[in-house]
Amino acid sequence: MAASPWSCVLWDVDGTIADASAGIVPRIAQVLAEIGAPPVPADQVNRWIGPPMLESFQALAGLPADQARDAVARYRGLAAQQGYAASVRLYDGVPDLIRAVHAAGVPQSTASTKPGNQVEAILEHYDLSGCFVSIHGAVPDPDALDTKSDVLGRALADLAARGVDVSKPVLIGDRHHDVEGAAEHGVPVIFARWGFGSSEEEAGAIAAVDTPDQLRPLILSV
Repeated sequence: MAASPWSCVLWDVDGTIADASAGIVPRIAQVLAEIGAPPVPADQVNRWIGPPMLESFQALAGLPADQARDAVARYRGLAAQQGYAASVRLYDGVPDLIRAVHAAGVPQSTASTKPGNQVEAILEHYDLSGCFVSIHGAVPDPDALDTKSDVLGRALADLAARGVDVSKPVLIGDRHHDVEGAAEHGVPVIFARWGFGSSEEEAGAIAAVDTPDQLRPLILSV
C-alpha cells in the first residue's frame, strides 16, 4: 500500500487542481467594462488567477478600495448566475492523484483563496469532495481580503481539530502567494508548473514539478 512522507496534504485550487480561466477571464472583462475601467491586457491575464480577487482588482486594475469591493461583488454575482463549476476543467492526472492520496489514507484539505462555496461546488461537481477531510476557501464577504495565509491557517486548525496529524504538512500550489502564505506557517510548498505562476514565483518552494506524474512520488511512496 502506498504511504506518504507527509502527515497531510493541502491543495491550492485555481491553477493546481482546476483551470477555471475560461470562466474567470470573461467575468473580469465584463465587470471592468461595466464600471468603466480599462480592460486587462492579454499578457497580464494570468496574473489575475490565483490571488484574492479583491487584491487583484486593486493591484492590477488600479481600483480604489470601495470600487474594488464593488467589483468583487459584481464578479461573484456573475459566477453565481453562471454556476460555480461552469467553464471549469480539472488538470489531467490531478483527480487520479487526489484519489490515490485518499486511498492511501493520507488526510487532504484545500486551502484556496477562491471562495469556499465555489471550491465546494467544483469538487462536488467532479465527485472529489469525498477525498478531502475538509474543504477551505476564502470567506464569501467581498469586503474581506482573505489571504493564503489566513485560509491555510484555518485549514490547518480545522484538520487538527478533526484529529489529523498536522506535524508534517505540505501545500501544493502554483503562485508565489502559495509559497509566501505557507511560509508564515512553516509549511513547505511543492510548486505546480502546470498552473498560472511564472518561474520566478517558484522561489522558496522545496520542489517544482511539471506534471502530476512528477508530483506523485513526492507525496506518495510505494
